[in-house]
Amino acid sequence: MTDNEKHQAGYETIDTLFRHNLWANTSLFEQCAQLSEEQLDSTVLGTYGSIFDTLEHIANAERSYWHRLKTGQPFRKPEGAPKPTVAELQDLIQSSGAGLIEIAPTIQPLDGVEVNWEGTPRIVPNAVILTQVINHATEHRAQIMVMLTQLGIQPLELDSWAYFDEVDS
Repeated sequence: MTDNEKHQAGYETIDTLFRHNLWANTSLFEQCAQLSEEQLDSTVLGTYGSIFDTLEHIANAERSYWHRLKTGQPFRKPEGAPKPTVAELQDLIQSSGAGLIEIAPTIQPLDGVEVNWEGTPRIVPNAVILTQVINHATEHRAQIMVMLTQLGIQPLELDSWAYFDEVDS
């Protein structure tokens, strides 16, 4: 494959990182959409919370990171908003994931956004926000995978090798 063909196929570094993130989130959310309410409510000590709570946390955090990079402001969930469904979380992860794929290559790494850092306003470089998107999702996907394993459900392979196998075939 020539460099131009690799570029056309989406193998630019930042593009690949965020395409993998969207693919991994989408795959896991699809697997979790098949779970019963009881399974979605299960948890394992040392994780964020229940499977559902962790899915919601991933989706809300990613939306907030994307919104902050676009507007400089965090996304604020409306007070009293009803609990979303797994399908609504899947839609959320799709839109924020696609938005991050679009915006990430345009981000100037040293530009920053203001963040309330333990009660103190602080400018955080955009590169840190982009890094947090990937690290945050990876950490919480792994927690959900542990919970699935505890339920006797084989979690999907979501690493970059599995992603490469899928997109390169």
